[in-house]
Amino acid sequence: MDLPSFHPALDTLPRLTAEDAAALIEDGQTVGLSGFTVAGTPQAVMRALAGRAERIHAEGKPFKIGLITGASTGPWVDGVLSRADAILFRTPYQSDPHLRERINSGNTRFYDLHLSSVPQNIRYGFFGKISWAIIEAADLTADGEVTLTNAVGIAPTLCRMADKILIELNTAHPAALRGFHDLYEPFDPPFRREIPVFTPRDRIGTTSLKIDPKKIAGVIQTRHLDESLSFDEPCKLTTEIGENVANFLAAESESGRLSLNLLPLQSGVGDIANAILSALGSHPKIPRFTMYTEVIQDSVIRLIEADRIQFASGCSLTVSKPVLDRLYQNLDQFRDRLLLRPQEITNQPEIVRRLGLISVNTAIEADIYGNVNSTHLMGASLMNGIGGSGDFTRNAFLSIFAFPSTAKNGRISTIVPLIVPDVMPVIKSTIRSVVIFPLAPANRPVPPVMIRFSTTWKTLGSSVGVACPVPTV
Repeated sequence: MDLPSFHPALDTLPRLTAEDAAALIEDGQTVGLSGFTVAGTPQAVMRALAGRAERIHAEGKPFKIGLITGASTGPWVDGVLSRADAILFRTPYQSDPHLRERINSGNTRFYDLHLSSVPQNIRYGFFGKISWAIIEAADLTADGEVTLTNAVGIAPTLCRMADKILIELNTAHPAALRGFHDLYEPFDPPFRREIPVFTPRDRIGTTSLKIDPKKIAGVIQTRHLDESLSFDEPCKLTTEIGENVANFLAAESESGRLSLNLLPLQSGVGDIANAILSALGSHPKIPRFTMYTEVIQDSVIRLIEADRIQFASGCSLTVSKPVLDRLYQNLDQFRDRLLLRPQEITNQPEIVRRLGLISVNTAIEADIYGNVNSTHLMGASLMNGIGGSGDFTRNAFLSIFAFPSTAKNGRISTIVPLIVPDVMPVIKSTIRSVVIFPLAPANRPVPPVMIRFSTTWKTLGSSVGVACPVPTV
């Protein structure tokens, strides 16, 4: 297949189709992908690889790869590969129902990891040899200088450690993204020094990846934006959660226990996180704030446009297509307000503790002692994974978990008697500060469960007070 040659770098670097690139990957090899969530994740080669796996399986031959990414990927990577039975092992996080089913049935090995630890584990060799890195690029040069797209993930470490590299040049992302990235790899122990990030705005690395052209096995031209992302507008439930968080932080500030003018915010991803950020942005007693987080989503962009967020540092721009289109049409407006870093830096415990973050995340359930489960359903079935919440929660100045007090239309309490740490990864009560809920059924007020400086018995009494779902018929 002839490929158009409109990019100067393609005159010297090998050009491949997605099918040609997929044919280079062999059974049993380990592949690493750039990106973080669907943002910045290369899709073309993985889709072609899934088709190749199905053809090989039809011949009665084995074909599976190990897959390492920054976080989740979406249906065009985890989904197609799991349906093709092409994943030998997966780490560190996923959110695809087909892959989840294969993990829980024991057909795919899954390693659940705190996201900040993934690049270092790659460098230590814990995953074995990385045969291939596949990187999504907005631009590249003939001498191997790559401008990433709208996420970073583990790209710097992958490009250094992989034997060979494939680059998906995705022209749907503008080359003008150059300058939005700050790419930095710390030294490993025992030679590690301090990571010199002292404010969310600080730059410590390079704006592009430098890759040895000899390692580039091929460039695949693509043109597509991320899979369709959509976030629901805040509903009554998520609005109540958001308002409770905003009111709590405003009260902490008025009491003198919290300086909202200085401490950056970290927020999880999803509808609840969007509602919380919207509530913070509209609260009259909460001043303009900064963010040091992993995922930058729709609400962050809106609050930057409204000048309620001064600056946001993250690992990915995981936003809906209308918001991404608007951002790309006005890149200069955001150039001094946004910065994308590797997850080893965004989620770095050293930096989280130094900056004194206010960490706000969601969970599946909490027990009456304040321990939090973010990974498993009914104590046995993996949902997604621990993700990045543990990185932030363990080290933040103030750690908040905000989620509904019931699930399944009020039939199940999200407050349980005990979460057993030996059964699943648990974020323990000794490092939590606050658990915040919406109003309970019948608009019964539910105060935050204060775990900070609280005895076990006091926490237990507060938790039981909100663990009262009203059964529905």
